[in-house]
Amino acid sequence: MRNEPRLLSYLHADLIEAGCDEAGRGPLAGPVFAAAVILPKDFHHPLLNDSKKMTEKARETLRPIIEREAVAWAVEEVSAEEIDTINILNASITGMQRAVRRLGVKPEYLLIDGNKFKPFDGYQYQCVVKGDGKFASIAAASVLAKTYRDEYMRKLAQEYPQYGWERNMGYPTKEHIEAIIEHGYTPHHRKSFHLKQLEPTLF
Repeated sequence: MRNEPRLLSYLHADLIEAGCDEAGRGPLAGPVFAAAVILPKDFHHPLLNDSKKMTEKARETLRPIIEREAVAWAVEEVSAEEIDTINILNASITGMQRAVRRLGVKPEYLLIDGNKFKPFDGYQYQCVVKGDGKFASIAAASVLAKTYRDEYMRKLAQEYPQYGWERNMGYPTKEHIEAIIEHGYTPHHRKSFHLKQLEPTLF
C-alpha cells in the first residue's frame, strides 16, 4: 500500500499534459513565481502533494527529483513592478504562460491550478480548483514555484535584512508590516497592495 496522497497522474492518458501553478500571490513583496511541469505518466513519489501542505524539507527533497524525472519543466517570475501594472491575477496567468512557452517539450494539454486562465498560443486547457492537491503534475509545479520563490526571497533578505523576508517570504506578517512602517517600501514591494495598517505610510 502506498502512503502517498491520491494524486491523479493525468486527465488525458493519450495527451502530453503540463501541470501549471504559481506561488506568491499574497505577499506584499517579491515576484510571483510560476512553473509548468510535464511528468511521466507513471511518476509517483510518496512526498508529493500540494506544496502548501508539505514541509520545507519535503519540498526541498522533491525539487531535484522533479527536475531530474520530469519530461520537461520550467520556472518563470513576474516582478513586483509588473504585478502593480497588470494586477496579481494577470501576473499569475502571465507567469504560467511564460513557463509553458519555455518547456523543452511542447505539451498538448494544460492543467491549470485555480479557476481562471486565459487562452494563448492555441493551447487547450482545464482549470482545476485546488488542482495542486488533485493532479501530480500541478503538485510538482507548485513545489517548483514555491521552492524557487523561497530561494529568491532568502537572497533578497540578505540585501534588505530589516524586513525578515527569509522568514515571512514577503507575506504580510506583523514583523513585515512593522518593518515597512519603520523603514518604508523597497523597490521589491508591490505598491498596489494596500493594507489598512500601512495607510499612514502612504501620506
